[in-house]
Amino acid sequence: MKVLVSGGTGFVGSSLVHELQAANHTCMVLSRAPERSLNLPDRVTVHQWDARAVEPLFDLMDEADAVVHLAGESIGAGRWTAGRKRQILDSRVASTQAMTAALLRAERPPRVFVQASAVGYYGSCDDRVITEEAPPGSDFLARVCQEWESASLELETRGVRRIVARTGIVLSAEGGALPRMALPFKLFAGGPAGSGRQWMPWIHLADEVGALRFLLEHEQARGPFNLTATNPVTNREFSSLLGKALHRPSLLPAPALALRLALGEMADLILTGQRAVPNRLLDLDYTFRFPDLESALHDIY
Repeated sequence: MKVLVSGGTGFVGSSLVHELQAANHTCMVLSRAPERSLNLPDRVTVHQWDARAVEPLFDLMDEADAVVHLAGESIGAGRWTAGRKRQILDSRVASTQAMTAALLRAERPPRVFVQASAVGYYGSCDDRVITEEAPPGSDFLARVCQEWESASLELETRGVRRIVARTGIVLSAEGGALPRMALPFKLFAGGPAGSGRQWMPWIHLADEVGALRFLLEHEQARGPFNLTATNPVTNREFSSLLGKALHRPSLLPAPALALRLALGEMADLILTGQRAVPNRLLDLDYTFRFPDLESALHDIY
């Protein structure tokens, strides 16, 4: 399969490209910063794209058998000011609209379109177990995910196999949230955040890219999928196991008030969560390499 990957020089995207190339697929990568492609395999072609323009995508869509769309501004890169929130939303919606428009105009359109989304789609869910059938939430990230997903919905009316990957917290020592989460523990200042009772829907990077490849290759896969491990944990459990993996104590909680004063609305990323489970992946017999957090952290550290 020839796969067009947007965001293919990013944290998840570059790992996915390596996974696909190792499985004898051919990858074309779209990136706003092609100079970051030095870590990609030699046979990968990299094309500059501003994540908005439609015309540069036309020829690439005719070449591709499949598209994986991962591009979007980081949600954890800065305090959520009004301007920052617009960037987070616009980067996802505008890029998906451009992808959709280009695919619909292709003479030989790709057969499958995998779109990134997040378990934030469901909002804050307390202790309820969240499957792909759960309704959307109403907070900022939930609204972002709804508009993000809706931007590609028209593809389903044209016979494209559309997959929405609602991802949790992707764990790796090389990027994503884990290095920032681990830093206080390394400084002997780690512990649970807020009450510690909020759920953390995590997934090891190996399973994130493994599941994305699985969905690309599995002809029956379509619609939304929770890309989370089979065993979500509370923030308190996560902190305890992270401290154990790093041989550090997990005794110093971060009060919710302090987090909200420091981060503003962005503190919701830490203080709320979803007890999301990957029911639809399991129904298709995807086998997780790291179904429990202890084995995942042992592998990472």
